[in-house]
Amino acid sequence: LFFLLVGIELKYEMTVGQLRRPRQAMLPMLAAVGGVAFPAIIYLLFNHAGAPHGWAIPIATDIAFALGVMSLLGDRVAPETKVFFQTLAIADDILAIVVLALFYGQTPDIAWIAASLIAVMLLATLSRARVYSVKPYMVVGLLLWVCMYNSGIHATLAGVILAFFLPAKSDIRLSNLGDWLQEKAAMLDDDYDDGTHILGQHDFTASANRVEKIIHHVTPPLQRVERNLSTTVNFLILPLFAFTNAQVRLVGVDLGSIVLDPVTQGAYLGAVLGKPLGIILVTLLLVKIGFAKLPHNVTWDQIIAVGIMGGMGFTMSILIAGLAFPQAHEILAAKCAILAGSITSGVLGIVFVRVHDAVVNGTLLGSDDEDDAESEMEDQVEDIN
Repeated sequence: LFFLLVGIELKYEMTVGQLRRPRQAMLPMLAAVGGVAFPAIIYLLFNHAGAPHGWAIPIATDIAFALGVMSLLGDRVAPETKVFFQTLAIADDILAIVVLALFYGQTPDIAWIAASLIAVMLLATLSRARVYSVKPYMVVGLLLWVCMYNSGIHATLAGVILAFFLPAKSDIRLSNLGDWLQEKAAMLDDDYDDGTHILGQHDFTASANRVEKIIHHVTPPLQRVERNLSTTVNFLILPLFAFTNAQVRLVGVDLGSIVLDPVTQGAYLGAVLGKPLGIILVTLLLVKIGFAKLPHNVTWDQIIAVGIMGGMGFTMSILIAGLAFPQAHEILAAKCAILAGSITSGVLGIVFVRVHDAVVNGTLLGSDDEDDAESEMEDQVEDIN
């Protein structure tokens, strides 16, 4: 359900959001590729001979946490920078989902893969037939999840596939809706009897129910599913996931051995160092060679802040850690690195923006003070003359 919501957000962005213009979105999307490659390389430098299967742990950015921390900075971060960061995080999610599907599944089962393809074809048929009821999609989506769960491909991909087949259009002709509502409003006025209890006004309630059903169908199925899921995902599924997977038990554990563990070092430095290096260097390269330009009002200091905060990973990173390692001490080391790296990246990002802002404002104030002093001196010279 969480990945279904992620898929809905991706389709929304590709339909009416930041990803609908590929040229405009190309810079943050390619920066996201750098933000995935560099952390993986740094992790492998520490673990190429020991635990290489965890290379994807530091690649994911938790967009909710990162944007939440960025919002604490208020007007210090331009709205265009937040849009750039959001687009980058969306591309990051796409890459992480692909990595999950390709590298963290099980041994493929041909029969279940074939069944998964049949389920995908059913979804495509529903979409081409312009079926706007949500229930058939959800039933086939559940079937797809079962097939993919048994196929060896990671089942989270089923949610994303289902989202991309959910219709993003309304089955109501919106241009005629106003006139139809006016007709129904007149009918409701005729049916309403001021002297009768509402329970006895059958014609009125029947017409009202008809209007209610039509208005319900104005919202596309994609948005209907998103509205029904968002509260459950945000207030039940994600907290439940965090409660059952993010626990770090350090009682009786040698903290020194955790700090010196290559998994900890690779995952931590991959997030804290690899993420900003990948994002900043790829962005710099693309701008310098003339492939793209920085968005309006986005400055290099804010690109650096985006790179630093890109190291905040949680949900996806912990999920990958659990899939990558069979042994408890490796999972513990990865979780410690994920939590420490997220805290470090968040704090460093806030400190960098605030210090840079203070330095710039301090410099500007200093120049103003000098101007005031010169003006005062000129006035004194004028008085003497």
